[in-house]
Amino acid sequence: MTITEHPMPALSVETTACRELGSLLPLLDETQPLLWMRRGFGMAGVGTALRLEFTGPNRIADAAAAWQRVVAAATVVDPVALPGTGLIALGTFAFSENSALTSVLVVPATIIGRTGGQSWITRIAVGDLPPLVVPPSRPLGAEARVTLAPGALSAAAYRDAVGTAVTSIRNHELSKVVLARDLTGQLPAGADLRSAIGTLALGYPDCWTFAIDGFIGSSPETLVGVTGGSVTARVLAGSAARGTDAASDQDAATGLATSAKDLDEHQYAVQSVLGSLRPHSPTVMASELPFTLKLPNLWHLASDVEGTLVDGSTALDLVGALHPTAAVAGTPTPLALALIEQLEPFDRGRYAGPVGWVGANGDGEWAVAVRSAQVGPHGDVTAYAGAGIVGDSVPERELVETRLKFRPVVEAFG
Repeated sequence: MTITEHPMPALSVETTACRELGSLLPLLDETQPLLWMRRGFGMAGVGTALRLEFTGPNRIADAAAAWQRVVAAATVVDPVALPGTGLIALGTFAFSENSALTSVLVVPATIIGRTGGQSWITRIAVGDLPPLVVPPSRPLGAEARVTLAPGALSAAAYRDAVGTAVTSIRNHELSKVVLARDLTGQLPAGADLRSAIGTLALGYPDCWTFAIDGFIGSSPETLVGVTGGSVTARVLAGSAARGTDAASDQDAATGLATSAKDLDEHQYAVQSVLGSLRPHSPTVMASELPFTLKLPNLWHLASDVEGTLVDGSTALDLVGALHPTAAVAGTPTPLALALIEQLEPFDRGRYAGPVGWVGANGDGEWAVAVRSAQVGPHGDVTAYAGAGIVGDSVPERELVETRLKFRPVVEAFG
C-alpha cells in the first residue's frame, strides 16, 4: 500500500518472544530483502504491511508527521519491550530534494528480530492479525555477481571535478565539498541479493548492514540514534588506506591522526553535527579529539557525539535536522550542495542519505548510507563512493580514496 496524505489505516501489531532462529539471511526475500543488522542486533522483514513514499524538500519532515499518524492509529501489543520490538518502520531517504528516486518508510508484515539473548517475531496487519508462523528459511540461490564499471563520471572526469572543487575552495568560495562518483552494472536474471548482503555482513560486522527497497550496503557511520531521551551519533570524516603489514598499518593510522588536511575535514563534519543537534540537546558534546576507527579496508577519523534531548524530538525529527551533514555534503552546506549539483552528472539517489529504522515511541537508529548500491527493478546496479575535498586535496589521491570506499560493494557483488 502506498500512502502519502490520505488517512492512515489502523494497524494491528503484536510482538511475541521466540527461540533463537539462527541466521536472518535465509528468511529474507531473494529480490526484495528487508534488513537492518549490526553485531548481535538484527531485524529481518518479510512482506509489507504498509509503504509510505515521500519526495521533495520536505520529505523527511513529511515522513516524521506521517509516522506519528500511523502510530496514533495503531494498536500495539509488545510484552518484549526492547529496541526494535512493536511497531517499527525501515526507511531510506534520497540525498537530494531534487532526486527522482522516492524516499520510503516500509512497515514489514512480519519482523524477525534479535538482540543479545532475546529473539522475537512481530506480526503487523491492517485489521486482524494472521496466525503466528515462523517464516520459512530458503537456501541461498544464484549469487548476485556483476562487474561494476565507471558510470556517468569516469576516473579522468572525477579528477577534473576534484580539481575544479579545489580551485573553488582556494578562492574561498566554500571550505569543503564531498564529491562522489558512480559505478554501474547489470545483474543476471534470478540473482539472489542475499548473497551480496551476506558478504557485506560477514566482512563488515561493525557496520550497519541494510537492505531496504533495493538499496543495500554496510555503513560505518551512525547519523543519529535515539533511545529513551538520549541522542548519539558517530561522525566519520578523513580516511586512509590500511597498511600491508602491522608496521605500515600503524604508520597509516598515525599519519591519518596527525594529518592537517584530514583533521580539518573532520572538524567541519563534527561542528556540522553539533550545530544541528544543539537546538534539541543544548548539552550535546563530542569527544575532545577524534580517534582512528579500523575497518577491513580503511582507517577513519571518528568522533562520538552524545547528548540528552530536551524537546521530545523523535529519531526522524533529528534525521531531518542533521541531513545532510558536512561529512557527505560539505561546508557551508548550501554552497556545497550547489557545487555537487554542478560537478556530479548523476542523481545520487539514496546514496549518502539517511537509512535506518524508527519505532512507535520515536526511538530509532539511522546511518549515513555510504558503502552502498541501488538495485533497480530490472537488475541494474548503481554503486557510489565519495571523498571530502578541501583546499589541500590532490585529485589522484581522492580518486584512490573512492576506489577504497567502493571495495565493500564491489567485493559483495564480485
